[in-house]
Amino acid sequence: MRLPALLFIVLNPYSQAQERRPVDLVLIHGTVVTMDADRRIIEDGAIAIAGERIIAVGLSSQVTSEYDARKVIDARGALVMPGLINAHTHMAMSLFRGLAEDRSLEDWLQKYIFPAEAKNVTADFVTWATKLSLLEMIRGGTTTAADMYYFENEVADALKEAGMRGVLGETVIGFPAPDNKTAAAALTYTEKFLTRWKDDALIIPAVAPHSIYTCPEKLLKDSAALARAHHAPILMHLAEAPYERDVSRREHGTSTVQYLARIGVLGPDLLGAHCVWLDQADIQTMTHSGAGCSFNPSSNMKSAAGLSPVPEMLAAGVPVGIGSDGAASNNDQDMFREMDLAAKLQKFARMDPTALPAEQTVAMATITGARALHIDKQTGSLETGKKADVIVVDTGAPHSTPMYNVYAQIVYALKDSDVRTSVINGKLVMENRKLLTLDEPAILKKAEEYKKQVASSFTH
Repeated sequence: MRLPALLFIVLNPYSQAQERRPVDLVLIHGTVVTMDADRRIIEDGAIAIAGERIIAVGLSSQVTSEYDARKVIDARGALVMPGLINAHTHMAMSLFRGLAEDRSLEDWLQKYIFPAEAKNVTADFVTWATKLSLLEMIRGGTTTAADMYYFENEVADALKEAGMRGVLGETVIGFPAPDNKTAAAALTYTEKFLTRWKDDALIIPAVAPHSIYTCPEKLLKDSAALARAHHAPILMHLAEAPYERDVSRREHGTSTVQYLARIGVLGPDLLGAHCVWLDQADIQTMTHSGAGCSFNPSSNMKSAAGLSPVPEMLAAGVPVGIGSDGAASNNDQDMFREMDLAAKLQKFARMDPTALPAEQTVAMATITGARALHIDKQTGSLETGKKADVIVVDTGAPHSTPMYNVYAQIVYALKDSDVRTSVINGKLVMENRKLLTLDEPAILKKAEEYKKQVASSFTH
């Protein structure tokens, strides 16, 4: 007797077999911390990656049944989470680490850093100093960095070589700089920089007017106009310290935020670094403008710049990320430490243990930081269609055992040295703590050579 067709389909063991789709990489058997809108945490989870994008997030059993990977990474005993986003740094300042300590921001900049830069910063210096920061960042789980410095073409080249994602701002400043001696030259250089890196897979070029106290009004306006003509982000220091607050009040009759809004610079394409000296009116102006902010706890504590009103900004809808600042003012690029300090500093200053809870802090270092940089459609969470920026973080060390709450563990217990593997834009850049894109011995050797040069420049 011939079976009906429908019944045959049910009984035939081959009828429902699906051919598994080929992919480049699958990470399996980890605790997947998605940081998506639902904050899904998937035990025994997996993600599949094809090219530069995530194409599946789910249970290991589901993902492995649907995808055939060229390479499989077993993340058992680890978290699989979005790569960390360093929302403000100066990577090439790593070679000034420890140069001038325990000073006010004004003295530190005017008497030490600006002179040191004038004497030492060249294209080659920036290349090697950036690579030194990248060693630390990749080892510590950072997959995106927002940078402001000089010779930003060299910064971009170093990031491309390392495989790091970056929002990179060429610094425009109102006095002769190492790469450009006039404002006109700086703007011309920056326009070429924007054109060269437009639509790059890893590099988002930006314009970075340093601050209101180093840039005259015309230069601020010209920088913003250049950025907007090229649909590029604007990165700048904003309301960073009492010194800047006093300059703004004296010269402009208002706060930094209100001044930038008045002259048309503040907007949804701007990321303000620090945002310490903001009152409620400033926060509302930031909210309405659509601008983002970077909270830099270590740097602000060390320079006694003050406490950024982060909970108030977040409550008002201002996207706030976390940044390390440069190694000359921090003195490292450890985003796990920055998360820990970000939460604890807000709690301590307010005498409120509920301020800036762990889950919100992790979001600031991932999806909210991406939103502050206006790149949240690309990265910041583990979701189908997004760029594959993923880290695998071990949880089995004594300092992270046992684990009851994933977010608390990330913020208060885990360390940068717990990062096992890093994937950026779908490419492995570190596997089992082995760096795959950078020559660490060569970089460290070059750093020691430059140390002698920098030290010598301050003794003659």
